[in-house]
Amino acid sequence: RAAPSPKMMENTVFMSFTFYSTILILKMYVVAIITGQVRLRKKAFANPEDALRNGGLQYYREDPDVERCRRQDNLISLFRAHRNDMENIFPFLFLGAIYSLLDPSPAVARIHFFVFCMGRIVHTVAYLLRLKAPTRSVAYGVAQLPCFSMALQILLATTSYW
Repeated sequence: RAAPSPKMMENTVFMSFTFYSTILILKMYVVAIITGQVRLRKKAFANPEDALRNGGLQYYREDPDVERCRRQDNLISLFRAHRNDMENIFPFLFLGAIYSLLDPSPAVARIHFFVFCMGRIVHTVAYLLRLKAPTRSVAYGVAQLPCFSMALQILLATTSYW
């Protein structure tokens, strides 16, 4: 096993980013597992081969509860929740990694990462538990603020290379 680069381990901003990114990836896995469990329980399979293995082609269908897991709106959502995570967490992973290289204040960076992480967790909980509006929208908006901040700081730091 290769020893971690001492320089990288000294970068407290990058280590903080790594911590929050890992929490978010684990959250995505949990949503994916929940989606699979709902599919099995509701017998609503996305692929004919899965349906055949689990009772027959009549189960090759969509189900509102399964869809709620996939998407992030109304009754169509575990898949949407997972998809929404990919649309938001993947850009955060890029922005956060680059932002970490800009030598920002560790306290400010930690606030950026924490706010995004908590916003995404609240967004998912609000979605899956169908919490009253505007909980999900507010969580989404709050989580976007650190991303815009990091993107702006990256652009400002790199304008001289354009």
